[in-house]
Amino acid sequence: MPPTDSELLDNLAQVRKRIAHATRSAKCAAKNVRLLAVSKTKPADAIRVLHAAGQRAFGENYLQEALEKQEDLADLQSDPATEIEWHYIGAIQSNKTRPLAEHFAWVHGVDRLKIAQRLSEQRPASLPPLQVCLQLNISAEDSKSGVALEALPALARAVVQLPHLQLRGLMVLPAPEQDPTQQRAVFAQVRKALEHLNHALQPEPAFDTLSMGMSGDLEAAIAEGATIVRIGTDLFGARAPKVSA
Repeated sequence: MPPTDSELLDNLAQVRKRIAHATRSAKCAAKNVRLLAVSKTKPADAIRVLHAAGQRAFGENYLQEALEKQEDLADLQSDPATEIEWHYIGAIQSNKTRPLAEHFAWVHGVDRLKIAQRLSEQRPASLPPLQVCLQLNISAEDSKSGVALEALPALARAVVQLPHLQLRGLMVLPAPEQDPTQQRAVFAQVRKALEHLNHALQPEPAFDTLSMGMSGDLEAAIAEGATIVRIGTDLFGARAPKVSA
């Protein structure tokens, strides 16, 4: 059964408490860690409930589903101060870059220059630069998207030159790990990769974003410098298997 409105609000409160506790433990300001509510496969009405409680950033993996939700929730976009900030966190296919460039504020999974170039070319001039993160394949998994660590500086140098993008930092989807010590070890590698990238690309503006950490490891991610944690299950409950059209 999907969570009730009351359960959604309770879940949001609990996740916010976890983030606050983790930031205190890490001795960083809570305002420096943003909650990205991962709403893939969840109904627009659930997004509406969390939006009414002050949640603004929502992440989607499936483009067509996301566009349908954006249409359903268009009434929430009338006030710039409270409008939804849409993040795309799924795999990116070349033939889908135009709607991503036109309908999202952030894209987290850029791992190829071709994709970045298309996003820049297709970003409407009327919109602010598209905020992007480079997806790092820190675990060197063949099944995962992401740029290899050794190829990261060259890709970043190319992306920062694109006129309609703003490169913000790194995103990672590490292999599942239950041990908090091992979780932190992986996230520490990502933090160090961002530090090295900032050093290598001086005097370019410093990248400030680490999009890492989910329901099962957000504490470890925050301890290692996460600035965006992507939480789905602990907000919306377990998602049903996606049924292909």
